[in-house]
This record gives sequence, structure tokens and C-alpha cells, in this order.
Amino acid sequence: MVFITLPMADPAPLSPIAALARRHDPDRFLCTLFAPPETRDTLGLLIAFNHELARAREVASNAMTTLIRLQWWREAVEEAQAGAPPRRHEVAAPLAEAIRAGTLAPEDLLGMVDAREAEAEEEIPSRAALLALLRGSSGGLAVAMGRVLGAPAACLPGLQAVGAAYGLAGVLRNTPALSMQGRCLLPADLLAEHGLTPADVARDPRQQGTDAAARILAGEGRALLREGRMKLAALPRGAVAAALPGRLAARDRRASPPPAGARRSRRRRAGWATGSP
Repeated sequence: MVFITLPMADPAPLSPIAALARRHDPDRFLCTLFAPPETRDTLGLLIAFNHELARAREVASNAMTTLIRLQWWREAVEEAQAGAPPRRHEVAAPLAEAIRAGTLAPEDLLGMVDAREAEAEEEIPSRAALLALLRGSSGGLAVAMGRVLGAPAACLPGLQAVGAAYGLAGVLRNTPALSMQGRCLLPADLLAEHGLTPADVARDPRQQGTDAAARILAGEGRALLREGRMKLAALPRGAVAAALPGRLAARDRRASPPPAGARRSRRRRAGWATGSP
């Protein structure tokens, strides 16, 4: 079990963007509490942005609608970069302000948008495609957070690796919940090795092949964490919050995986199903 000692709570109430981050992604919000106070709202903004990108597929009924939603965010970033008035949205407006102020790098945000396009497809074709998605989305978020915290460039690949590991842990943890939406993010090539397709898992994840595939992907997660540790030796203390999702990924890795489909309802009620990988 991982025990984390929280810093003393700030007397000031949470800003609206921090409250949004805590509501939709409590794990990553917890990590921001270890960042310098003056950076926490920006980190919360990145978390909220990542949540909006994850929602693009969750709330869409088809691939085209997903891509339209992602394009909306791509244009919101590009307009802010060009100095256009911000869009009226609880996340887009402060995001534009942070881009114009130079606090956030547009290329980081656009990379996160691009990575999410893979989720618009009916299935993730391969392990390589899944890892590319995770490195660009969850890994891209960790890199963007690291930049905000002043992480040196040499540490950014390590942050991307631990961020991807956390995203992969989320994919495995949320497989039963995703099946309730008719979705599966486990790669098709890996499932085929166990006589399954993503559609099979989306219909019913309570199959031996699902667990076997998940164990193999858990090994990929361990490799990502090892890669991250090797590349983060020089990470300054002030930037450690960007790497903490790796600790949470290790927590999930050490926990015994539940049988496929088990504890769905409890996790759904607790909000795990709505977390943003």
C-alpha cells in the first residue's frame, strides 16, 4: 500500500478550474498538491483540458462526432495562439489566457489533441498504437505539467513514460466500465492472440482471454515505469508533481487485478469510470 503525506491545506478555497480538476480527475489533482502553490491552477487547467479531450469519445455516438469535438479543441488552441478572442467555455477561456501569457505551450496541447484521434476508431489495432496513444495523451499531459514546473528538457521523455504508464493503468482499470459503453481500448492484435476481438470484450469482459491480455499490458506498464525512472534522476524537487502519477501507476500495478467485470458498480459509483487516462 502506498501512503502519501499531504502538504498542509491552503486556507484559500479552490479556484473553479482546480475544483473541476478535482471532480473529474482526483488522482492527478492530488498530485498537484505537491507542486508550488502558484502553479497549481495551471496544472489543474491542464488536467481539465485532458478531461475534455477524453470526453470527446465518451459522449460521442460515432467517430465523426468524436473528431468534430477534437477539432473544436484544436481550433480553440490555434485561435488562442493567433491572439483571437477566447471561446466561451469554462476550460477554453482560461486555456486561451494561459496560452497568450506564454504559460502553456500550444504544441504540447495540440499533441494531446492529435493523440486522442486514435480513440475515434472502432478499435485500437496494435500494442504499438495503444502505446502511441498513451504517450501522446497521458504522457503528453505529464510533459506539459513538467514544463509548467520547470522540468529540464532531459527529463521530459521520462515524464512522458511515467505519464503513459499511468494512462495504461487507467485503461486496464476501466476496461469493465468501458464495456458498459460498448467500448474497448485493449489492442486488437493482443486480443487476437487469445482468441478475442475488441468487440468481444466490449460485449463481455469477463473472459479468460481478457485477463491474460491485461497481464501482458501490465508488463508494458512496468517497462514504462522503468524507462521513466531511468530518465528522471535529475528531476528537480519542484517538478516532482509531474512524475507522481507514476507512483499511482505503480500502486495500481501492485494491486491484485480483479476478475474481469468485477466490482464494476462500486468503481462506477466511486468515479473511477469517469477518470481521464
